[in-house]
Amino acid sequence: MLRILCLVSCALLMPSRANPGALLKLGMEFMNKAVKDAMDESQILEKMAAMASNPQSGVKPIKGMTGMKVKDVQPPIITLDFLPDVGIFQCVSTKITITGKSFIGGTMEITVVVNITANNRLQQDEATGLPMFQSEGCQIILVNVKTNLPSNMLPKVVNKFLDSTLQKVLPGLMCPAIDTVLEYVNRKWTHLTDPIPVGEAGSIKYILSGIPTTTANYIEVDFSPVVQRKEGDTIVLPEDGAAITVPEDYPDGSSQLVLSAAFFTAEFTLLQKSFDVDIKGKKIGKLPPHTTKTLARFVPRVRKAYRKSVPLMTQIRIGKPPKVTMKPGNSQLHLHGTIEMFAVPPKSNPSSMFVLETHFNLDIQYSLSEDRVHMATSMDKFLDLSVASSSIGSIKEKKLKEFLTSLFQEAYVPVINGALEVGFPLPDFLGTKYDQSELAIAENALVVDLRTT
Repeated sequence: MLRILCLVSCALLMPSRANPGALLKLGMEFMNKAVKDAMDESQILEKMAAMASNPQSGVKPIKGMTGMKVKDVQPPIITLDFLPDVGIFQCVSTKITITGKSFIGGTMEITVVVNITANNRLQQDEATGLPMFQSEGCQIILVNVKTNLPSNMLPKVVNKFLDSTLQKVLPGLMCPAIDTVLEYVNRKWTHLTDPIPVGEAGSIKYILSGIPTTTANYIEVDFSPVVQRKEGDTIVLPEDGAAITVPEDYPDGSSQLVLSAAFFTAEFTLLQKSFDVDIKGKKIGKLPPHTTKTLARFVPRVRKAYRKSVPLMTQIRIGKPPKVTMKPGNSQLHLHGTIEMFAVPPKSNPSSMFVLETHFNLDIQYSLSEDRVHMATSMDKFLDLSVASSSIGSIKEKKLKEFLTSLFQEAYVPVINGALEVGFPLPDFLGTKYDQSELAIAENALVVDLRTT
């Protein structure tokens, strides 16, 4: 078996900057797959063989050898090892077999093992703002040469081959191959900063905060996401001062996408209009009838105002931007607004009975589907409930909490979950497939553990 050297990756160190709304940590396994996929898609091995079989300008033929052509180019084996603060040191080892007619008669075969080394720098393209790999200082190092010629002919013929062919042909053959592979890797960043729609509400763009950085274990790309309504105005991510990091319990070589709670707050704000709900109708799930008779069990003054039971309408309006909080294993959506309760007599306009100011929480569960994070909520509790106005007299808010908690879980939460079915899009980079990824709620962030298989 051919012993193979390594392909190594790294990037420039960048100065300190504000906490990102999202960050991407790319480990060894992920980058190995990105390069392998680029090699497969570029069909670079087939192109190298075709190029090598063509006459090379400026290369003298080897005396006594005719009809030379490339018989085989073995696939290189590629691995990555990050080099901090510099760029990418790339080392690819491959084996090439060249055949021709020998001057002593019969077929001659020369098998050459070479290493191709280059520094590949990861930077940010000034024109597009995208990450970009660029190759520098490509060199060819001869590792081994074997031939089927008699041993007493090896020194002169092999040296002639090295001087006239390898040193001239291989750099022109191999170094462009390195550039071609990097071009295919770079193409997989192309749509990273494209706006991605969030239903009809607006869009999200993943904009780089600055030049990607490299440590000894991973590449880090920081994002300043842009959350924009369809009307064109941008929702500013709240600055709560909470830094986001990748938890330390992930193994070396793994890759994660970290999305801050502040980023989710902006995304939920994009859907805020969908959180205004009117709950109507007598029958709501398994609850008692949505009528004044049922409400009177919790607010006795309703019975005096409406001796004959009539349907209710519960109007919920969210007056402040939503807020998402995250702690390890738990995430909540905080909503502030008003609850106005109407009686709806037959053939009459709805009549307001009272208005409550409220702060309540919904628990959030996260899941992945294709390239989006999906959320489902459930009612947690009312943190605050106070009477803003009442047309039926004094009301004891404490008794109302039981009624409203059941009503919200049965009638309000399904509407919220319906609005969230659109999902929040994840960044499109390096051909990432999220289906096999796993989610974890950390301090102030949701972590997407990226998988390469």
